[in-house]
Amino acid sequence: MPHKVVVVGSINADLTVHVHRHPQPGETLAGSGGTISAGGKGANQAVAAALQGADVALVGAVGRDAYAAPATEHLRSSGVDLGAVKEVDGPTGLAVITVSEDGENTIIVVPGANAAVDSAQVKQQAALLREASVLLLQGEIPAGSFAQAVAEAGPHTRVLINLAPVVPVPREALLRAKPLIANEHEAGLILDQLGQPLDSTDPAALTRALRQAGFESVVLTLGKRGALVAEGEGITPIPTPAITAVDTTGAGDAFAGALAARLSAGDSLIDAACHAARVGAYAATGHGAQASYPGLKDQLPE
Repeated sequence: MPHKVVVVGSINADLTVHVHRHPQPGETLAGSGGTISAGGKGANQAVAAALQGADVALVGAVGRDAYAAPATEHLRSSGVDLGAVKEVDGPTGLAVITVSEDGENTIIVVPGANAAVDSAQVKQQAALLREASVLLLQGEIPAGSFAQAVAEAGPHTRVLINLAPVVPVPREALLRAKPLIANEHEAGLILDQLGQPLDSTDPAALTRALRQAGFESVVLTLGKRGALVAEGEGITPIPTPAITAVDTTGAGDAFAGALAARLSAGDSLIDAACHAARVGAYAATGHGAQASYPGLKDQLPE
């Protein structure tokens, strides 16, 4: 059976620290936590998709260190196929996350083994990519590998791109996105990268500008304000449930993974985004990234 969702992306160990508020430059604050959990945008999205019922394979890399096991814990337990994850010398990717009392976070990512996810590895998985119904990509792997993954995608493979962080990638590869998934900040940076900067932070204006830049469809995520879906002639607002956020780490990845799962199952983009918004909201009510993601039996917020 071909994998319906193939993720080419990062695998990280997350080091999480909780603080009353985020420090100012040069300031030292007392914190708590210091725990290690599973993360990485590629792994997060793969786990979220698998927990929402998709058949998922991940193309990535981990190091030969103590972080590799916790970094892959939820990938294994959620049933993601790790046959295309290689082990390399050096450290597993690491994310240092600071979470404030209001649930907002800052993240510093050290690529580690993710930098070894090269074009050759992606090319070795050409058959896997050609057979996928959905290919999901982020910005935490080398640009050459990103472009190679798009090039290897089959003619009937739907390419979803969440270019986070926003890094320089080939224009033609980026425009294969259907949809592009981005938040407001990322949308502005992507427009800058495409040479079409926009002097506005208005979500609808950003969405229209991305469509005009050449994207067939766009999902602009707006956190607690929901999302906007643009395809065809219109822009559709997607509501999100009202929740009390505990930790927003990985909530955007939960949204992207759930969106991929529902699109692979045949949902329309609007229906898939409505479901993904509920999955993302659920994730923000728990601590950490993958550990907070819902399965099919969990009750999603309305």
